[in-house]
Amino acid sequence: MLLPTDGSEVSATAAETAVTLAAQFDADLHVVHVLEADRPASDTDGSTNPARSGERAVQAAVDLATAAGVETTERIIDRREPIHDEILSYADRHGIDCIVMGTRGRSGLDIRRAVLGSVTELTLRESPVPVVTVHEETVVDSDISSILVPTDGSECAHTAVDHAGDLARAVDATLHIVYVVEEGQVLDGDRARRLRETLEEIGETALEAALGRVQSSTYLSTATAILTGPPSFEIVRYAADHDVDCIVMGTHGRKGVRRILLGSVTERVVRRADVPVISVK
Repeated sequence: MLLPTDGSEVSATAAETAVTLAAQFDADLHVVHVLEADRPASDTDGSTNPARSGERAVQAAVDLATAAGVETTERIIDRREPIHDEILSYADRHGIDCIVMGTRGRSGLDIRRAVLGSVTELTLRESPVPVVTVHEETVVDSDISSILVPTDGSECAHTAVDHAGDLARAVDATLHIVYVVEEGQVLDGDRARRLRETLEEIGETALEAALGRVQSSTYLSTATAILTGPPSFEIVRYAADHDVDCIVMGTHGRKGVRRILLGSVTERVVRRADVPVISVK
């Protein structure tokens, strides 16, 4: 597993998550800090040295891992490419199976940040391996016993369902699979009733397909539900109502300013959920 850290409060939450997961799966943990090339080496009194700050951030995570009996590799990376590219290059060179990162929570949409994209969001979109994201308010459970995966019947969702099923089977967890009928697609009146029924039938088909994928080999404890409303809101609410320990979601990895401004359901869930979100492409 790979943990990029910058020593921030949310990076500390990411470190707790990474150590918890690494301990549960007996995984090695790589802790890295990427130096920002455009930052000054120190301020006027020499107290803010980026390399030294990075070393402190890495060491704090390593100490946490060592206390939990997790093997670590640490590295300070001199930035030559954008930070997310350095992270992904490191992951590729070292055979990383999963990246754990912190991101902003519910603090609202910063337009400049939305257009430019954050390091975590860029990593999430482009990573070929699953990315686990947490924010300042994320609650990390030491044991995963309940997992949620939303589906819409797409290939992207099928990939997420497969990952969620593998994870649930590995930790003997209950897998919750949900389909959300978007509010706004359903109007009032008889036509609305027929449309709702049609959309719910589509949802039932998607849920049956998902169940077929995860139950194809051995028995797995599952629960399914069709929800109605804004997708990200309903997914987060279901997770809270059912004491879900983590959420697994697919992401298309699409780029472009329009998508960044509008955001995806996955990115909204990443910001709002109180539990770690595992995004797979």
